[in-house]
Amino acid sequence: MAGRRVIGILLIGIGSDGAKGLRSIKEVGGYTLAQNEETATIFGMLKRAIELGAASEILALNEIVKRIVDILKD
Repeated sequence: MAGRRVIGILLIGIGSDGAKGLRSIKEVGGYTLAQNEETATIFGMLKRAIELGAASEILALNEIVKRIVDILKD
């Protein structure tokens, strides 16, 4: 299992399958990012991910790429 070497990113969607997948990544030690409500056109799945505690960070869409680069540098 990749664990700490995995970055999960959830952008938009409906339902809860992506939210559950993001939580699974976080549970095995991966780092998880979710798009914030302000920049999402559909917030349903993102809201569920946040409720599940699946997101290590919640960021605006335009901040996600920079954060990935920062994580990879560490």
